[in-house]
Amino acid sequence: MRKIAPVFHDEQTGSWHVFRYDDVQRVLSEFATFSSRMGGDNGSGSGQLFASSLIVTDPPRHRQLRSLVTQAFTPKAVDALTPRIQGLTHELLQGIQARGSADLIKELAYPLPVIVISELMGIPAKDRERFKYWSDVIVSQTRTGSATEEHYAANTEMTEYFLALIDQRRSRPGKDLISVLLSAEIDGQKLTVPELLGFCALLLVAGNETTTNLIGNAVLCLTEKPGTIERLLREPALLPPTIEEVLRFRSPVQSMYRMTVAEATLGEDVIPAGAPVVAWIGSANRDERHFERPAEFDVDRGQNRHLAFGHGVHFCLGAPLARLEARIALAALLSRLPGLSLVPEARLERMESSIVYGLKELRVNWQQA
Repeated sequence: MRKIAPVFHDEQTGSWHVFRYDDVQRVLSEFATFSSRMGGDNGSGSGQLFASSLIVTDPPRHRQLRSLVTQAFTPKAVDALTPRIQGLTHELLQGIQARGSADLIKELAYPLPVIVISELMGIPAKDRERFKYWSDVIVSQTRTGSATEEHYAANTEMTEYFLALIDQRRSRPGKDLISVLLSAEIDGQKLTVPELLGFCALLLVAGNETTTNLIGNAVLCLTEKPGTIERLLREPALLPPTIEEVLRFRSPVQSMYRMTVAEATLGEDVIPAGAPVVAWIGSANRDERHFERPAEFDVDRGQNRHLAFGHGVHFCLGAPLARLEARIALAALLSRLPGLSLVPEARLERMESSIVYGLKELRVNWQQA
C-alpha cells in the first residue's frame, strides 16, 4: 500500500487510510486539520467511556487535561517506581523459574503492567482479572466494525465499576491517581464525570495492554534472531536501543484514528472535511524512505525515529513507564532464564485487533538451574 496506494479511500466504510511515514506523522501531529475528536460511537460501544478522554480531545482542552496527569509519568516519577517494578518482576519469575517452560504472556508480560497501573490508580488486587478482561474486549473492537453484545456488556460493567470507584474516592480519598484527579481543577472547575471516566478507561487500557504486547513482542524478536540474546547478555547497554527497535519492528499500537476538520491534501489526494482517517503506525515504522532494510530486526540500527508512541501533542504519556517496565522485565528474563527459546511446536496467534499488535500466548523453554 505504501507503494501503490499510500493514501487509500475505502468506499465501503468511507474511511481514508494513510500508510507512509511522512503522511502518518502529519496526520498524528496536525491536530488543527486532523482532529482526535471522533464523531459518534461508530458502533464500538465505548462511547461513554472514552467520550471525554485525552485520546479523543484536541488542544486547548487536551493540554489542560494532560497537565493533570503529566506529573505521574515524568521520568523522575517513573524512575521512583523502579524498585517496585523490579520486586514484582522478581516475584513473577520466581514462580516459574524452576519449571523450565511457561507462557510468558500469562506469567509475566500481562501481570506486571496490570499490577503497576492498578497500584497507581488504587485498584484493589482482587479486581485485576476483571481489568484484563475488559481491556482485552475494548482493544478487540475496531472503529469500523460493529460492537458485539460482549463489547457493550464489558463497557457497561467497566463504566459502572469506575463510577462506583469515583464515588468511593470522593468520600475516602487516597494518594492514588483517581483521588488526585478528583481534587484537580482547571480554571477553577472540577473535572466532569465523563472526563474522569475517560481518564480511568484510558489509563487502564493504555497502561497494561500495550506494555504487555511490547514485552511479548520483544521476546519474540529476540528469540527469532540467533545470537541476539547472547549479545545482550554481553552488552547490557544495548538493551534500550533494542527495545526501540522492537517498538519499530513490531509496534504494539498499529493504528490511530483522526477526523478531518477541514479539507486536507495528502500527496495527490484530497480528503474532504469530516472524513475518518486511519494512520497506520505499523506501516510508517517500516517505510523504506525512512529506514534501511525496514523488514529486518536490527539491534544496531542506531537513530530510530519510529512513531510507535505517536507524535505531537498526543505523544504517549506513558512512554517512560512502558520503556522502564520492558527494560526491567527483559533484563531479568535474559539473566534468570538461560537458554531462553520458543517452544518448537508453539502456535503463534496474534490478538484480534486492528489497533494493537501482540500475541495471545508465547510459550518458551529455558535451561533449568
